[in-house]
Amino acid sequence: MDFLQNIFRVNLNVLPFYLLAVIISFTVHEFAHAFYANKFGDPTAKLLGRVTLNPAVHIDLLGTLLLLIGGFGWAKPVPVNRDNFSRPRLMGIIVSAAGPLSNLLLAFVTTLIYAVLLHFQVLPGMENQRVAQAIYLFINALINLNLFLFIFNLIPLPPLDGYRIVEDVAPTPVRRKLQQFEQWSIFIFLLILVIPQVRVVTIEPLYTLAQMIYIQFLQFSFYITGLFGA
Repeated sequence: MDFLQNIFRVNLNVLPFYLLAVIISFTVHEFAHAFYANKFGDPTAKLLGRVTLNPAVHIDLLGTLLLLIGGFGWAKPVPVNRDNFSRPRLMGIIVSAAGPLSNLLLAFVTTLIYAVLLHFQVLPGMENQRVAQAIYLFINALINLNLFLFIFNLIPLPPLDGYRIVEDVAPTPVRRKLQQFEQWSIFIFLLILVIPQVRVVTIEPLYTLAQMIYIQFLQFSFYITGLFGA
């Protein structure tokens, strides 16, 4: 067990809940990309069966495993043909931003649900506290992971959504220069994966920032639920 614990980033007791959170988060993220791409006139994702909340078509096993081990990973990217958009740059930005924003929205809604469960004594009042603890672990994993994915995917490095947004915003000459450096991004992520010291100063601060946003969400959610009384 100690050997396995040394491999995975999360505690083994939390691993099943974290894995479920990963599947949900990746699925929502990729569905958001596919939904808006199809809505704006690009049928590519729809033809490939990606406009769905079925995790089987979105989950990448290697990307999921690396998220559990290294702290970052990926799902199967949704193919988007911007030439099918009537306004390629604007709609491209919206499609790219849809993924991270869906994670932010999911985190907020889950936090609000959690605040309701606490405010009205649903979780504390459960007879089976093991079930209550399982619900807490899952909710906590889902919120923190989605906030991390929101932040991580906005980093302007290819192939992340933040890079695609910068690419669509930048003038054509700048965009061409950016594309020359795309091939080097894989080496950056490999460094993060294989060198713990690099991961500590790059990935771990993102989890800390996600936790800070979580606290703000929680405070706001408690304020909202407090308006409805006990």
